[in-house]
Parts: sequence; C-alpha cells; structure tokens
Amino acid sequence: MEVTILPAKELRGQVRVPGDKSISHRAVILGALACGETEIDNFLFGGDCLSTIGIIRALGVQVVTEENRVVVRSAGMDGLLEPENILDAGNSGTTTRLMAGVLSGCPFFSVLTGDNSLRQRPMGRVIKPLTTMGARITARKGNSLAPLAIQGGKLRAIDYYSPVASAQVKSAVMLAGLLTAGVTTVIEPARSRDHTERMLEYFGARVEVDGQRVSIWGRPNLIGKSISIPGDISSAMFFIAAGITVPGAELEILNVGINPTRTGALEILKDMGADIVLQNVREVNGEPVADLKVHGSPLNGTDIGGEIIPKLIDELPVLAVVAALANGETVVRDAAELRHKESDRITAVVRLLGGLGAQVSERPDGFVVRGGRQLIGAPCDSFGDHRMAMAAAVAGLSARGATTIKDAECIDISFPYFINTLNGIIVK
Repeated sequence: MEVTILPAKELRGQVRVPGDKSISHRAVILGALACGETEIDNFLFGGDCLSTIGIIRALGVQVVTEENRVVVRSAGMDGLLEPENILDAGNSGTTTRLMAGVLSGCPFFSVLTGDNSLRQRPMGRVIKPLTTMGARITARKGNSLAPLAIQGGKLRAIDYYSPVASAQVKSAVMLAGLLTAGVTTVIEPARSRDHTERMLEYFGARVEVDGQRVSIWGRPNLIGKSISIPGDISSAMFFIAAGITVPGAELEILNVGINPTRTGALEILKDMGADIVLQNVREVNGEPVADLKVHGSPLNGTDIGGEIIPKLIDELPVLAVVAALANGETVVRDAAELRHKESDRITAVVRLLGGLGAQVSERPDGFVVRGGRQLIGAPCDSFGDHRMAMAAAVAGLSARGATTIKDAECIDISFPYFINTLNGIIVK
C-alpha cells in the first residue's frame, strides 16, 4: 500500500491515539496470570498486540475481543497449558521477550518464533538471565536468535545485573520471577520504562523499586482487574511533532499516558522550544495520564544522549524529523539500540531524511541532523517499520511537493487508523 502526503497549510483539532502498545501487551499477559476476569478497555488492536493475544489463547486462556475491549478469563498462573503448536509472535519483539519469561516458569515445552524481521533481532539478552534462573532454552546462532525452544519449569530467584537498560529484558526476568518462589531482582545501568512494575502492583504483586533496582516477590495470588489503557505516547508523538513543526498549528491530543519513564521526547522537544502544555493530569490504574495542547513553534537543535535515551528510544525517528525542521544541529548518540528494532533505524533515518533533502550523517550509535533546510517531497521507503512510515508522513506535512510512502501497511502494527486521523486535522 502506498500513501501520499501533501504539505499542510494548517493543522487544527482534537486527536485520540490508540491505547498504549506496551501496556496493552502487559495487560493481556498479566490478565492470563491472574485468577478470574480481567477487562481491558481501549486495547490496541494492532498486529503486535494481536500476536500476544494469539499466544495467550494457545496456552489455554480464554480471550474475548470486542470493539475496543478485551476480556481475559483465566485460572491463574498455574492454569496455563502446554501449546500444541509453535507460538508465532509475528513482528513483535515485546511479545517474544516477555513471553519467554512467562514460558520459562511454566512446567512444559514450547517454541517461540516470528517473522523474518523478528528472527534477526537479538534474544540472547533475555536467554542469558532466564537460563541462569534454570530454564533450558535453545536458539539459533549460539543461543541468540529466534526460534526459541523453551523447556520451562521450577526456577530459582536471582539478582540480575542487566548490561543494557531494557524494559523488555527487565520484564522477562520479572515475569519469570513472578512464577518463582523467592525474591528476584533486576539492576539496570539506567532506569527503563516501568509499565510492568506498575501493572504488577495493580494486580496485587509485591514489587519494590529502589532507583535502578527492581525486586519482585514470587508466587503471589494475582486477581483479575479492570484496566483502562491510556493513549500511547509513542503514537501521540507523531501528532505532537506535526503540531510543533507546522506553523500556526493548534492541536489537542487527549488521554495520553505520561509515564515519566516514557516522556523523554517531551523533555527534549521543550528544550528545543516546543509549545506543549499538559492539562487535566490524572492517574488511571497506576499510570499517569494527561491531555496535551500543542502549538506550532520555532525550534532549535539540541544534543540527545546519555540516560535519557531509554526514555525516548521509540521516538527517535520522529525526533529526527523535528530536528531536520529546526534551526541548527541536533546530535543523537548512545542510541545503538536503534539498530535492533523493526529496522536498523539509524540507517533508515539517514536514508529517509537524506532522500527528502535534509543534511544528515550516520554514526555508529546515532546520527547528526543539520536542520533548517526545506524538505522536498519524494518517494520514501517505510523499511517495513511502522515508526519510520509515520515519521515520513510527519516530514511530508512540511515538505515541498508530494511525499509518497511505500509499503505503508506496516503502520497498522501500532496505529491502524493513523492516516485517517492525520487527514482529519489537516485544514483544507
């Protein structure tokens, strides 16, 4: 599917973005590990989260899907059943890594795999701690790539010093620890997003957080809950970026999760001069939520690196677009993790912006964007990556001429109605 984006003279209106992808995954997984019924509103029915539902169903748990609601009915963590077939995570690294943690603590054999892109993404980072806990896992390329053959069972609690700040690694170990007697602890070099910790507490688990150290007490009695998923800040960021880069734009983005481990991009944009105001700040099932008001703003380049990177890793493609439209130079460093996403997002960003006329150069752990040049509409590759495709659409709003995005169907992974929402705020 090709999508053509024309330059926008004006953007106005209210936007609602899909439910948070990270929280949607975790709600279904923890609902399957809790006794009773878990009702999930504003669930993200994107490809990745549907992969998680498919795997949970294959483990014998009843999952009913409605218009934007999911109901999980489970007998609890000891009620999961050995799957009859290979478990397919599709394109979802989150599904694979988190479910590897769950399956490691289950007394049966399973195999996890996914599409070609997923089978190239690093899994050794979760295999190492899980095997240290006692799981038997065999994988390709020296136990580093999917498929993962997992013989789960009785594990032992450990203290794990993670070499990377990764919510997926931390969550895999915590979910394995949830099914394990004793106290399991993960220590990270920097604090990663904490949706798992918050939701575990909401379901009734004992979790303690001390800086970059997180501990979970195993074998709790989790009880099903009602959950309202906030709007995904990673999805909202494309409209925030559009609102601040199109002169005169006025947008209101409703019901957005503002978890402090996810708001690094907001901090960076404000440093660049963006006019972003948080309104109606509140808490919903343990997660902070707000409405965001955004106006077109004059922007300046900045430096992005260090401990803030885990708080904005998914937003770096669209931040690169903002940087191309800002005055001055923006340097992104310490972001080598971008090479292991749905695409190599460092190379993809350089190719995307370079093809639109921006001045951008690649570094091993990031890139440099020299902003202030007029972007020129051109054909763009999505790289099969939903975030790259949406970043291209934001760039197209400020480019001269038409921007055509090839293979744009990948957007459905996280934001199935993105193009319709975008068209709804463009003033004709």
